[in-house]
Amino acid sequence: MGDYPFLKGHGTENDFVLLPDHDGSVHGDLSPERVRALCDRRAGIGADGVLRVVRESGLDLGAEWFMDYRNSDGSLSEMCGNGIRVFALHLAQEGLVDPTQPVPIGTRDGVKLLTFDGDLVTADMGAPKDLGETLVSVGSHEWPARHVSMGNPHAVAFVSSLDDAGPLLEQPGYDVGLYPDGVNVEFVVRRGDAHIAMRVHERGSGETRSCGTGACAAMVAAALADGAPRDTTYRVDVPGGTLAVTWTADDRVLLAGPALIVARGTTSL
Repeated sequence: MGDYPFLKGHGTENDFVLLPDHDGSVHGDLSPERVRALCDRRAGIGADGVLRVVRESGLDLGAEWFMDYRNSDGSLSEMCGNGIRVFALHLAQEGLVDPTQPVPIGTRDGVKLLTFDGDLVTADMGAPKDLGETLVSVGSHEWPARHVSMGNPHAVAFVSSLDDAGPLLEQPGYDVGLYPDGVNVEFVVRRGDAHIAMRVHERGSGETRSCGTGACAAMVAAALADGAPRDTTYRVDVPGGTLAVTWTADDRVLLAGPALIVARGTTSL
């Protein structure tokens, strides 16, 4: 294939390799092996996932641009809340969209609208789905959790402390029958009114510094438990920074946070 361009970006330290492929001619054969090579933190560029930047190419989603997202193990994912903000920033910086207007981006979970406000990018993540109670386990320990879908599946468990949560995130257990395609697991603590903190194990990537859809799922679970009125904005602290999540009166979840492009170059990986 030879050398081809890439960019590196992150949202609250959830980091991605972006591959511009506007007409789909360069990376149409994006294999799991290539994704793993790009994401390898020792032998590659290093990332939690790969964002292929492609025009919709007949998918008929109603958006010019499509975010083809792959986890670091090469598996497909329906949605990525931090990644889509980085994706939108790239489009704006390259003059491919007008950042003064809402930017529609197609995903495997439908079209999301992105808006810009200074250094913050907000993604309208659509309506959440509260799918009831579930359980997560680590070894002999078990926690009740709430099953929330943000286009991808999440199990949100409230714990007393995140200080020693590392071992919990190495290989959390869950009901394989309920989650046949795997699940993202969030361990969450309350910090104050409308203020939570979390650590996350992402399917296909392991523990990451942040997860946008996970922050949304954690906020929805906390708001349901707290009986919080709609349009309450929660602060969600993650190891890589802070996100703001609002569940609106018209049943939309808005995810606001920073996005940065930190490097660009060419690679033959």
